[in-house]
Amino acid sequence: MKKIIKTDNQFFAEIAGIIKEARCKAYQAVNHVMIQSYWHIGKRIVEREQDGNERAQYGEYLIVNLSRYLTDVLGDGFSEANIRNIRQFYLKFPFFDKFATHCVANLSWTHLRLIMRLDNENERDYYLRETQEQNWSSRVLERNIKSGYYRRLISSKKTISKNLTAINQNTSDFVKDPYILEFLNVPEDLSGKETLLEAALVENLQKFLLELGKGFSFVARQQRISAENEHFYIDLVFYNYILKCFVIIDLKTQKLTHQDMGQMDMYVRMFDELKRQVGDNPTIGIILCADKSETIVKYSILNENKRIFASKYKTVLPSEKELAQMIEKSNRKLLDYKKSVQ
Repeated sequence: MKKIIKTDNQFFAEIAGIIKEARCKAYQAVNHVMIQSYWHIGKRIVEREQDGNERAQYGEYLIVNLSRYLTDVLGDGFSEANIRNIRQFYLKFPFFDKFATHCVANLSWTHLRLIMRLDNENERDYYLRETQEQNWSSRVLERNIKSGYYRRLISSKKTISKNLTAINQNTSDFVKDPYILEFLNVPEDLSGKETLLEAALVENLQKFLLELGKGFSFVARQQRISAENEHFYIDLVFYNYILKCFVIIDLKTQKLTHQDMGQMDMYVRMFDELKRQVGDNPTIGIILCADKSETIVKYSILNENKRIFASKYKTVLPSEKELAQMIEKSNRKLLDYKKSVQ
């Protein structure tokens, strides 16, 4: 047998790549057709229900018997629960056929089942768009929904909207409050253990990047910046290619203090002078803290400095009730702030 040479291996890899690409396109085509068929089935179920005199009772009868019929004729995949999901799919996306071609290329039925459980239309649209653009797996999507990713982002967007003009009108899409770090598997109380928190974040860097959001890339841990004979170390440094700026993060496992904010203000100024490159936008600083006093925030440099933010972190996944309370609290603080400046 003739020995395989390097160019042969390159040729074999090229052929394998063609096959993989073809399989991917075939899957997307089948997935697209299946999802469109589910939408049309849901539409017909709803139309059929509306022909009945007693919609609720007839609807349940219809789903039960349709499930039995389809299972007998076509096999598994048509349980009563799935038929209800198909019906709900149409009800949540009544105009889905108009944009299905652009929206479902990377979205599986599992993705859509997760998204259509959401009541808020804007929230559904957000997860549809982000899942498609960011190529989230169904597991990542489920985690982001459970952690209130969208609602935390919107709440933070309202809170920091007064700080946008100096950097970029989209900055509010990149800073959250709070950050949910349940994937670290560390104690809830990390008081005085910044090193442990930092190590856990670096060890789970991929998940932390997903929590940070779009456009972030890791640059350094404990990056030294020096002025004259003094050296300072920044916990974590990232670069955001969408905002075109460095984002530096200082970790505080206790309640935020005015000294923390003064320190971050110095770090941002030094980083701009010593590390910022030509063409970069001004550096953003985020103090990631266990807790913060809104009084300190209100009367500190955070209220004026448009490049520094303080966000809380949680190392456990909040319940739906806890998440709602956190967001409501944030919104009340925003309302109080608006009243105070009127």
